[in-house]
Amino acid sequence: MVETQAVTVGDRLIDAAQKMLARKGIRSTTMIEIAEEAGVSRAWLYRHFPDKTALLGAAIVRLNDALWTGSRAELDVLGTFGEQLAAGVRIGRGAYDAPGALIMRLRRDEPDEFALCTGAGVSGLVPDLADFWLPYVEAALARGEIHPGHDRTEVAEWVARVLISLGTVPGETVDVDDNAAVLRYLRRYLLPGLTADPIAG
Repeated sequence: MVETQAVTVGDRLIDAAQKMLARKGIRSTTMIEIAEEAGVSRAWLYRHFPDKTALLGAAIVRLNDALWTGSRAELDVLGTFGEQLAAGVRIGRGAYDAPGALIMRLRRDEPDEFALCTGAGVSGLVPDLADFWLPYVEAALARGEIHPGHDRTEVAEWVARVLISLGTVPGETVDVDDNAAVLRYLRRYLLPGLTADPIAG
């Protein structure tokens, strides 16, 4: 019974931490505010989390997991790598605005604090995104949508970099908020590079 109560209080504290992160960010959030938001005493809070970094880190990791899980659910129902990439641009564009993707805003606005709370393993946007795309790259290789001569980890990182650029840097030749236009753009410029033999170049 004590264990169940501890899990419940821990979840309440993480929920409260996420709310405070959304309101104030990492630097401005205090342990006192989180305890008040959760409706627990500071002493009870410290029984579960030794310091602010540990508590906010737990909240950030949970947000991160929710973001990747939601993204996978959207991509897994699509039939081709091109469609998945276009959806990835759309998801990335929405990530900076959607309340549920607070993780992206924190990473962008408070990178040092973000890295401190989560540790180096979760703090790098390109490596995180490349790891996320790696199984989709492998599936595309298996379907013949990517030439087998390509290094799958290099492709995953290249995809991550292209999607970050499309999602965050405005341009004049493609409307990145139009999924069909993004798909045409990817089919014209990105996908031919992946189907070509890298050795032949």
